[in-house]
This record gives sequence, structure tokens and C-alpha cells, in this order.
Amino acid sequence: MTESTPAGPVAPSAAAAVRLRPLGVGQVRITGGLTGEWQRRTREVTVPGAVDLIQSTGTLRNLEIAASTAEGEFQGMHFADSDVAKVIEAIAWRLAAHGPDDDLHKTIDHWTGVLERAQRPDGYLNSWVQTTAPGRRYAELVSSHELYCYGHLIQAAVALDRATGDGRLLAVARRVADHVVAEFLRGGRPGLDGHPGIETALVELYRHTGERAYLDQAADFVERRGHGHAGESDRGSVYLVDHEPVRTATTLNGHAVRALYLEAGVVDVAAETGDGELLAASVRRWEDTVAHKTALTGGHGSRHLFETFGDRDELPPDQSYNETCAAVASIHWSWRLLLATGEARFADLVERTLYNTVAASTNVDGDRFFYVNPLQRRPDSTPPPKGGRRRPWFRCACCPPNVARLIGALGHYAATTRSDGVQLHLFVPAEIRTSDSVRLTVATEYPDDGRVRVTVDATPTTPWRLDLRLPAWSAPHRTALTVAGTPAGVRPDERGYLVVDRAWRAGDTVDLDLDVAPRLTYPHHRLDALRGTVAVERGPLVYCFEQVDQPAGVPLDDLALTGGDTLTARRESGTGLPGPVTVVDAAADVLAAPPRTGLPYGAAHAAAPAVRARVTARAVPYHLWDNRDRGAMRVWLPRSPRHDER
Repeated sequence: MTESTPAGPVAPSAAAAVRLRPLGVGQVRITGGLTGEWQRRTREVTVPGAVDLIQSTGTLRNLEIAASTAEGEFQGMHFADSDVAKVIEAIAWRLAAHGPDDDLHKTIDHWTGVLERAQRPDGYLNSWVQTTAPGRRYAELVSSHELYCYGHLIQAAVALDRATGDGRLLAVARRVADHVVAEFLRGGRPGLDGHPGIETALVELYRHTGERAYLDQAADFVERRGHGHAGESDRGSVYLVDHEPVRTATTLNGHAVRALYLEAGVVDVAAETGDGELLAASVRRWEDTVAHKTALTGGHGSRHLFETFGDRDELPPDQSYNETCAAVASIHWSWRLLLATGEARFADLVERTLYNTVAASTNVDGDRFFYVNPLQRRPDSTPPPKGGRRRPWFRCACCPPNVARLIGALGHYAATTRSDGVQLHLFVPAEIRTSDSVRLTVATEYPDDGRVRVTVDATPTTPWRLDLRLPAWSAPHRTALTVAGTPAGVRPDERGYLVVDRAWRAGDTVDLDLDVAPRLTYPHHRLDALRGTVAVERGPLVYCFEQVDQPAGVPLDDLALTGGDTLTARRESGTGLPGPVTVVDAAADVLAAPPRTGLPYGAAHAAAPAVRARVTARAVPYHLWDNRDRGAMRVWLPRSPRHDER
């Protein structure tokens, strides 16, 4: 099969050591469903709102001051330039997916002009340094984020050129990259940015331009990690992800977003250099992170303090941080590992993180956002500045535009090609064009419904294979596969895909029926904060219990699930959420909670609490929580004393 030229966010070179090739811009068009709704609200609400806020909060004005076209003082975070770049990237993928928009094109033209004028003759560009300390370039790399901001600018420029062919910003980005190469790679400047991010961007710029120096610089930055090059910080080298070389580190520690962005760059460098040792090291860390440092929702980062990963198995539901940017970065990492290995387990984590943490980060109207994503909110919770309730924007506004750029490019993550066929990783309603002669239509109401139909609209006469990911949560014996009306065996291959290899005719269909019955999920016994609890999942969706949905007079914190065959899924309107929602009803006990007059410990409390009532508890998808009131919420509920684990 002729492979298409990839031109989405990740485009491995022809020589890259990857098993799968992502599809290009416009080759996957999402046509509806939940993901289509996410793209609609991002297109109509989130992106225009982000443009307005970048301009009204002084973020763009910082660059205008640096360009000497405005006067004033720098406003906001010192890395605010990165927010401008992420919004540009979000606009680029929105234009690629949905066509021209005069207002957005004018915005891009204006912002690009500002960046052109702000850039120094040698390529340097950073509004904070240029307006507050012009003589101290790279003097405080441990905290200045200069290279980090370059990374987002480069990604935005590559995206814009791929999406629209507008190369003006790419010229700015290349001057930046040439400057970095001259300073660090060829000039021997010591140091390392305290916040990774430029590594993956430089690799993508290499892929887009063919300039080998950009790849060499990315590899150099990757290899500098773990040798103290980031400098001194009162938060320590672990926070800076500079405590252990990437070739020997076995687990992720430190600031979650930084660590995850670095891993995306590590995999990119490994793929483009054919470095199997480097790739294997990243895979080992991914395996450890999934097994010990990942929330049920796919979130990463268990500590509010410095936004860091915690210890192994430290996954508290109420105090977990699970920053939205960490979820986006996790998807970037897992996607690159999927391309490199072809293994479905990486797509499983992409799906879990996307449908839960990323989806929950934005409200149903598209204009309020979570910075952090806990799995529990107490009834009298006093939220920290960045958590507990969604907000219209943040002084540190990294998360909203990060989600916007991911959702705008979501089709890129749905399917790939290989010389022998096509692979479907995310089940979204879509029209897919993998080459001039292969066209597919995917029809589904996933994740609400587990039925997925793939119709072959056009095909070559030679045989080719269609691989469909079998999600880890859908047991083969509860999954059905039908090819051209004939039942087929459900036997995943060694990489986790159901393979249909045949000569196709236009009009052929493949029907996949996944088991999306609600199920109980139990934590590992070493997860201390979750011991004795249980959660509800349905398909890829994690469910949660909100106070607003429970019987009147029953505090959420007194509910305990009885387990067994007591889960019932049904569509319901009138929940206060948009449209019908599939809720899950679960049998629960209401535990007695007598008044407390002393310490909440003692012999009396060691006995099983009395059950004062038996009720039906209701759960909704986690991604919909906090769209009605600010009451309590829990993903994990205690098991009742009479819990049945059937």
C-alpha cells in the first residue's frame, strides 16, 4: 500500500525507525459524536476565547513591547510567550480540520508580524528577557524557560506551515532554531532549560525541513539531562528532571509536565536516530509509570507541591494533582511510543487519558477549564488556587491552549498506515483517506455505544489488512467481530490488534462490537489511599458519583457500594447535563455516621459500621463532573461491609 506523507503534529521522516505512519492533515475528518462535539466547542468557543484573552491579558502586548511597537511593563508569567504559540498551534489545526476563517487568518497575520518585529537580528526571541533583563540571555536557564518557549514557537510554526502553507512563522522559528544551534551545539554554551519541551520541537522541525542540525541539537539536549546542566534550584535537580541520565533512569520523578515532555523528545530522538537503547529506556519508564504512578483517569502527578510525581503507588484521590498539561504531554509520549512499536497498550493509555482527564478539563460550554483534575472533592472543600472548580482562565494559562491544540488535531491520533494496511486506534466517527485508492468511513456512537462499523468506500484490488485495536477493557470472549456479514474470530495479534487481511471490495463492512457494560474496578492493595474502595467504569469512561445525583438526604461520603451484579446503565435526560447521558445506577448502602465528640479513632470504629439504609447510587461520566453545582464528588467509593465481588 502506498503510504501517505504524514503532516500532522508528528511526522516521522522516511528513514525513522517507526512501525506505524500517522496520517496527514485532512486525511481523517471527524464527522460527529463526542469527539466531534469537542472539536465544535473548541472551534466555536475555546479558540476564539483564547485569542481574546491572549490579547486582553497583556500576553501579546509583552511581545509588542519587545518589538518596540508598544510601551509598558511586562505582564503575567515569564513564560507567557508559550501561551501565544500554543494558541497559534490550536488555530493551525482548527484551520486544517475545518477550513479557512477570515478572522483567524487575520489574527495569525497580526501575531506573526509582532513576533517578526520582536525577534532580534541573531534569532533570539523572548519578551520577558528582552523587556526586563536584555543583558541576561540564558543567564537563568534553570527557571527562565527561554528554550521551553522556543519549543512551543517551533511547534506552532511547523503546524501552521503544514496546515495552511503559511511559512512566515516558520521563518521566525528557523531563525530561532539556528540561533540555538549556534549557541549551544556549535558554540558550546553550557546549560539546559529547567523545563524540557524544545527537544521534541527541534526533532519535528528537522522532520519538516530536513536540517540535520536541529536533530543533533535535540539529541544533545536529551543527553545533557541528568548531569547537572540545568543548574541549581531550591527545588532540586529531581524537580528539574536533571537528576539521572535518560539512558539509565527507570521511573519518572519530578515535575510531571517537564518529565513527560522530555519523554516525548526522547522517543522522537530515538526514532530518528535508530537508537534502540534510548527507546527501550523510555518504554521501561512508561511501564513503571503506568503500573505505579497513573490515576484511574490516566492522570499523572500526585502532589500539589511543585506539581510533581509522588512515590510509587502514591495515588491519593483527593489530593492528586493530575495537571491537564501533564495529560496532554502523556498523550504525546504514548502516541510516539505507539508509532515506534505498533503496540496497542500505548493507544490504550492515550484513550484512557483523552476520554477522562483531558475531556474533564473543559466544561460542556468550552469556556471554563480545570488546571488540576482530582478524583475526589469533599463537600466542604476549599479548593487551592488552581483546583476544585473550573475557571475561565489562569495567570499561568498553559492548560487551556494545550487542550485546544490537542483537540484541534484529534483526527491525527485516530488511525495510521503501514506498508501492508491501515490501523484504527481511536474509534471516532470519521471519514478516512489513507491514500489515493483507500477510503474508509467509520460510523459509531462510541464511547457511549460499543458498536463500530467500518465501511470500505474505495480500495485497490490487491489485498491489504485492517487492524482494529482491541481495548484492554473489552475481553475477547465478550467482543464480536463481523466481516462482510460473516462472524470472525476475536483473536488479537501479539500487539493487541484484531487483524482482517483480505482482498476488499467497495461496500465491504467490518463490524466491531465492544463490551461497554458497566464494571467494578478495584485498586491494587499497595495503593494505600485507595485500599477498601471500588470504582465504576464503562468502556473507556471512568464514572464518578456527584452529590447532586444521590437520593435526598444521603451524604455522598456515607455511601458504600455493595458490588456484585448491581450495576445498570441507562440513557437519561433531565440530569442537568446537555442531552441524554448514560448514567450507571449502583446498589449502595448508607453507612451510619453518628455525631463525633472526640477523636475519629478507637475500638468502636474498628467494627464494621452499621448500615442505616440501602439505596441506589447514581454515577455519571467523570468528564462531565462539575458542570452543575459545587457539591461533593468521588470516583472511588468504599466497599460496603456486605460487598460482593462477583
